[in-house]
Amino acid sequence: MNVFILNAGRCGSTTFIQACRQITNYSASHESRTQYTGAERLAYPANHIEADNRLCWLLGRLDRRYGDDAFYVHLSRDRQASVDSFVKRAHFGIMKAYREGILLDGRQQQAQQIASDYLDTVESNISLFLKDKTHRMAFRLENATTDFVDFWQQIGAEGNREKALREWQIRYNASSRKFPA
Repeated sequence: MNVFILNAGRCGSTTFIQACRQITNYSASHESRTQYTGAERLAYPANHIEADNRLCWLLGRLDRRYGDDAFYVHLSRDRQASVDSFVKRAHFGIMKAYREGILLDGRQQQAQQIASDYLDTVESNISLFLKDKTHRMAFRLENATTDFVDFWQQIGAEGNREKALREWQIRYNASSRKFPA
């Protein structure tokens, strides 16, 4: 069974995959197929855990390919903490793409407004996608160690769970620089 960690970004997906690398009966990657198009974009190996915030734009295709035969995790974080983290990255990555591509050059909007709108859009897309999925769970970064134990059990993970839980004490890919809004 494949596992998809659906998320908006800036919510611990890198750490999630680092923890999953302690699972021996699944492979695990972060944004491993972002460079591919067509059928190759979603050609994940069997028994694979993937975290990629860009999947929120490919949910129709994800449903067509995996449907209810996969396990889905909706990874999220305190809303204001997520918005603040996106604001720090307002001029590159997904925030730049959202502002310039989706909003067609939303320069009149403040970075805080754009980050909030992006988060609303992505969270709504994920919630709608998951509404008819049987194998799913909500996962909050603030409850990572308890939610990860539940996740581990639900997917039948094998491996070093204690080492996996220690990964949640490390902040991977944290925003440390402040960029002008």
